[in-house]
Amino acid sequence: MSTRRDFVLTSAAAVGGVLLGRNALADAGALLTAPVPRAPLNMLVLGGTGFIGPHLVRHAVGRGHRVTIFTRGRHDADLPNEVARLIGDRNGQLGALEGKRWDVVVDDSATNPDWVRQSVQLLSGAAGRYLFTSSTGVYYPYVKRGLDESVAPHLELADAKDLSEKFGVAKARCEQEVQRAFGDRAVVVRPTYIVGPGDTTDRFPYWPQRLVRGGEVLAPGRADDPIQIVDVRDLAEFMVRLLEEQRSGVYNVAGPAGTLTMPAFLDQAKAALGSHATFTRVDDYDFLAAHEIDEAIPWAMLKGSDDGMMSIRNHKAIAAGLTFRPLATTVRDTLAWWQTVPEARLANPHFAITPEKEALALTDWHARPR
Repeated sequence: MSTRRDFVLTSAAAVGGVLLGRNALADAGALLTAPVPRAPLNMLVLGGTGFIGPHLVRHAVGRGHRVTIFTRGRHDADLPNEVARLIGDRNGQLGALEGKRWDVVVDDSATNPDWVRQSVQLLSGAAGRYLFTSSTGVYYPYVKRGLDESVAPHLELADAKDLSEKFGVAKARCEQEVQRAFGDRAVVVRPTYIVGPGDTTDRFPYWPQRLVRGGEVLAPGRADDPIQIVDVRDLAEFMVRLLEEQRSGVYNVAGPAGTLTMPAFLDQAKAALGSHATFTRVDDYDFLAAHEIDEAIPWAMLKGSDDGMMSIRNHKAIAAGLTFRPLATTVRDTLAWWQTVPEARLANPHFAITPEKEALALTDWHARPR
């Protein structure tokens, strides 16, 4: 799915810190009230310094587990001091993993089936369970709505130029390697668009920063267009829970619990931020396409191969303990984090809707024949 594709003031940064502090306290409260794991797990994380990894590692350590990360050592992350670090490369340089044992492995860094094959062949006799972070992209093309885990992933590449298909097939083949090697000890999570603090893309951060700027905001999509996202912290907590409870199988990880439309998302996000923005809703897909606006995550143009992309069924994961924090929390925390990213990223974000594109589209929308 990743192929479908910074206003920093001192006072704002201070507010951001307060927001994060409050939510950190809330998260700590949730941690204290969560069921205590049976016994600490010895956990290996392949990756751990990207988007999902730091959240997962911090949560796992907070739950009392012993965590080792395996990375190339090129990126740093704010991780607890007790985390052990091993250096290597998924591309055949796995020597640091040899001769060691773990209760569980979390693989959140792979889209290359060959890399996954090397990892699972080495670790199948050295680890109890192996959790692979896949994607709902394995269902692409999304030719119908309401897809669930009973639908077979798409394993054969029909169009090498279709990057969405290429990504989905690669993830599906990675899943297959894990399942072949670990059998009923394999766990696969298939998240939809992952959002929240630490986002390595500029997709979702567009909306909080745009709404706080105020003014007239182009709101793309039809009134009933559904959207799906998952807060990275909800995903990470669910992954740890699956391992603590020794679960197996495949789980679609998409939120919210029920249907949420794009207009409802924007209204809730605006309220969460206390924004005075006004929305101009543009529901004409042809007009949007002509202005090169085919997605602004969490919205995407739902037609053709993408029709069912935002209607993935999540009942199995919810039954297994997946929970969702309030959308307002995700939006506010994303904004607070976004205001702390490096100046270069703030100055040159890769937003799907640039100010120039939005201004032109709004002008043309108001001038269209009625």
